[in-house]
Order: sequence, then structure tokens, then C-alpha cells
Amino acid sequence: MTIETKKIIISEELRKKVEMVCRFASVKYEIDNECIIRLKNTNIAYVKPHILKVNSNDYLLFDECDDIFINGYQKKIKFKDLKEENHLLKNTLEF
Repeated sequence: MTIETKKIIISEELRKKVEMVCRFASVKYEIDNECIIRLKNTNIAYVKPHILKVNSNDYLLFDECDDIFINGYQKKIKFKDLKEENHLLKNTLEF
């Protein structure tokens, strides 16, 4: 079985939103780009989200999606909540 991986670069709009929020919160961050992992000759594929790394937290982002998942898929917030509640600073001690 052959595994194909295709990187997907974060959209300019999403990158700018993330940069603005992180600059406002004065936090250092890193973004890992999304990718599609596909098993060749099957209909099985997995979309790995963009990962925003801030302190010890991973925020999972998808282009054209307003939901952000925090450290996995169990907890999610809206992107506007990340900005409005300064979630980046509040959660540095919670996880």
C-alpha cells in the first residue's frame, strides 16, 4: 500500500487572522501547514489540520471553518472567541 501526502498551504486570510490575534495577545506562535494523507488506490484519506502552536497548546485550524479545536478534537471554540476572550493567554495554564 502506498501513502501519498500533499501539503496544503494555509490561506492568506486565515494566516492574517492568526497573526493579528497572536500579535494582539503578544504570544509567540508557530503554524504547521495542513496536509492530505491518502492511501493510493483506495478511497481512504485523512485531512490533517493546520496546527497553531502557542506555548504548550495546539490549536487545530481548517481553512474556511470558524471552529478551532484545542489539543485534540474534544474541545472546540469559535475563532471569534479566540480573539474576543484572548483565549491564547487564558489557556496557557489550563492544559
